[in-house]
Amino acid sequence: MSYLVPSEFVTKMVDAGESKIYMSTRDTLIRAFMAGAILALAAVFAVTVTVQTGSPLVGAMLFPVGFIMLYLMGFDLLTGVFVLTPLALLDKRPGVTVKGVLRNWGLVFLGNFGGALLVAFMVAFMFTMGFSTDPGPVGEKISHVGESRTLGYAEFGLAGWLTIFLRGMLCNWMVSMGVVGAMISTSVSGKVIAMWMPIMLFFFMGFEHSVVNMFLFPSAMIMGGNFSVMDYMIWNEIPTALGNLVGGLAFTGLTLYTTHVRTGAKRVLVR
Repeated sequence: MSYLVPSEFVTKMVDAGESKIYMSTRDTLIRAFMAGAILALAAVFAVTVTVQTGSPLVGAMLFPVGFIMLYLMGFDLLTGVFVLTPLALLDKRPGVTVKGVLRNWGLVFLGNFGGALLVAFMVAFMFTMGFSTDPGPVGEKISHVGESRTLGYAEFGLAGWLTIFLRGMLCNWMVSMGVVGAMISTSVSGKVIAMWMPIMLFFFMGFEHSVVNMFLFPSAMIMGGNFSVMDYMIWNEIPTALGNLVGGLAFTGLTLYTTHVRTGAKRVLVR
């Protein structure tokens, strides 16, 4: 499958992070918007499959098609840039600054949210025949997910908030492995297989992905979910995004970079 060794693909990760920081505002927003929209469609697809088959595993097995499509097209998710752009800063690439990294994160967040929100309105309109009927079993499933993953956490206070944070960490540990998976092979089939595995794991385990939630929760509110925008932000999106940042960077970005680029000094064997 034309496998690249870690020292090669980790260097590609740093190069990718640098290129994203230098990307124009227009291109950054377009790529983020399309990524958010495609991942939202994949979430609808996975929920639909789960409802119709009664098997969450089948839905999780098929959800990665959206992630794979958007990365093969060169689009950007917030969870991906959380991992890649700090590496360019750590590697002291010329012109890369903290301000540049934060600018990229902000633009990608806006683009992802815009794409996911558009699909949320389109799907809600479609499921309700222009908001004139009940949303049906798939729409009801989405609205219940929105309630359980906001108010359900809020019931437990700080423990609930920390639970979302940890689920966000675990999520982007796996999702960022999928991002790296797109770089470890030079063939399409190799990229697909490497991306598929960790994305399926995160979705089936119910970990929290900030961009997927940009679709799930707005669409749930549109279709009658009994929670507020503040419930969504405080009891899901904010801790999820923070967990995504910490988990992806700590477990994937920094570990790969420190051991394959900034490797430790070789041992001297004393005879």
